[in-house]
Amino acid sequence: MDILSHLASGLGVALIPLNIALLLLGCFAGTLIGALPGLGPVNGVVILIPLTFAFGLDATSSLILLSSVYYGCMYGGRISAILLNIPGDEPAMMTTLDGYPMARAGKASEALAISAVASFIGATIATTGLTLFAPLLAQAAIYFGPADYFALYIMAFATIGGLMGVDLRKALLSAVVGLMIATIGLDPSTGVARFTLGSYELFDGFDLIVAMVGLFAISEVLVLLEHQLPANTSGLRVTKLLPDWSAMRGTFAASLRGSGIGFVAGILPGAGASLGAVMSYSMEKQYSDRTGTFGKGDPRGVAAPEAGNNAASGGALIPMLALGVPGSGTTAVMLAMLVSLNVQPGPLLFERSPDLVWGLVAALYLANVALLILNVPMIGIFTTILRTPGWALMPVVVAISIVGIYSLSRSVFDLYALLGFGLLGYLMRKLDISLVPLVLGLLLGTDMENNLRRALSISAGDWSVLLHSPISIGLYCLTALFLAFSIWMSIRRNRRSSYQPEGIEQ
Repeated sequence: MDILSHLASGLGVALIPLNIALLLLGCFAGTLIGALPGLGPVNGVVILIPLTFAFGLDATSSLILLSSVYYGCMYGGRISAILLNIPGDEPAMMTTLDGYPMARAGKASEALAISAVASFIGATIATTGLTLFAPLLAQAAIYFGPADYFALYIMAFATIGGLMGVDLRKALLSAVVGLMIATIGLDPSTGVARFTLGSYELFDGFDLIVAMVGLFAISEVLVLLEHQLPANTSGLRVTKLLPDWSAMRGTFAASLRGSGIGFVAGILPGAGASLGAVMSYSMEKQYSDRTGTFGKGDPRGVAAPEAGNNAASGGALIPMLALGVPGSGTTAVMLAMLVSLNVQPGPLLFERSPDLVWGLVAALYLANVALLILNVPMIGIFTTILRTPGWALMPVVVAISIVGIYSLSRSVFDLYALLGFGLLGYLMRKLDISLVPLVLGLLLGTDMENNLRRALSISAGDWSVLLHSPISIGLYCLTALFLAFSIWMSIRRNRRSSYQPEGIEQ
């Protein structure tokens, strides 16, 4: 009953006219950004963060806007994946395997509708899980001590490389760079300036929002300037707005299975929607592909990954809100925004800011319904916008980034820092190094250091305190299991690629 009363109060917050307008704006903008190849949810959220500061939105309204953009991007990524065979973001890569063959067979509208309904099912199940489990996790996290939080941060860093399917060495290098940048500024204990090179502007370190916008938005512009995206020359068109709903009857079970798998994957720190989509598709293929139709236009191959990546997106909000540890790159950016607004996510957030938490949860239910209503009749509009040339889109991204960052601090130094982080992000992309571990290092580095210091202070410098708590021991065991699982998946993936028959595309 407490949850229902909290939801009722949250609904009152979500139904404020300003928040409703921001929710609808976020859904539309997120779907549009997700449909444009190469941008994805991280960049979508990053692009709009400066506007939240420029317009002076409070934490609740800002989080509703950015969460709607997040959900909208997960919906929108399927449009270019199905029609152009170009994933709008990484999770949508799995949708191309069966979505594009369906479109080439004249079933584009069916594929788009199946993906929209599957996304709705996955996001709704994830939001329900957020409603039920986030408060319980927050209550359990109250018993976490400094050593336990340190173990939790270790798990976030140790698992992100293997679970995301990237090179573990590069992921750890990226995390180390993030931790190094996080140490710039005044030492929290002694007040000694560290790595500031005599610059007073660096005494407080780098602003997280400046770093996020530079690493993702500015570097994305530089990458797109170097590599022009292919034009829509496929000749595929959506000939009807409403699909044949009978084609969707066999996909509901796949959507439910994908939702469950994706939700669990989303809760894992650092895993995100990519893992949810990959695992949902892989397991659905093993379970359902009796006649070898997957990869050739099977509707279940569209429903499972779409439900999985949307469920993972909702699941990733649970560790962000309850523990203050982001479950994905996008939630890491949202966490940085909350910290910049002096809101600290974690176990006490549900007690200190119930309007923010339950207003967000209620808004997510409304956003799911709005996105389902929005996505089916407006498919034709979004596919037309797909033809927007990059030279017209990129200046808008740069202008929003610069104006938003300058309005945040009125500091020219931050503009130079914005450019510097943009160049760093571009260099790392060229070297095929993931930016997400760097973001985690920036975001969690200070708290990780502070908790380590507190634990050592309590134990008078005895390092064994890190292994005294059953919670910390359990977290280290989970970390070992995740690493073992990621190594097994990597070996299996390498064997599969070694025996890949010629002429078959991945």
